[in-house]
Amino acid sequence: MNSSRDKSEAYTKAAGNYFDSACAQAEAGDLQAAATLILKALDQERRASSVGPQVLQLIKPRV
Repeated sequence: MNSSRDKSEAYTKAAGNYFDSACAQAEAGDLQAAATLILKALDQERRASSVGPQVLQLIKPRV
């Protein structure tokens, strides 16, 4: 479990870095680059939230 927590923290940190870079690009006037960086940050956030065991397939509906 510690490994998945480390991965989640790494993805979250990467997302923060992308958001910071996007802010800097937007302030510099490069909105295209800022938008690209925001999309990369959102992808990292999505990855951070999906790290860990996936249990949805283990739950079986009653018939």
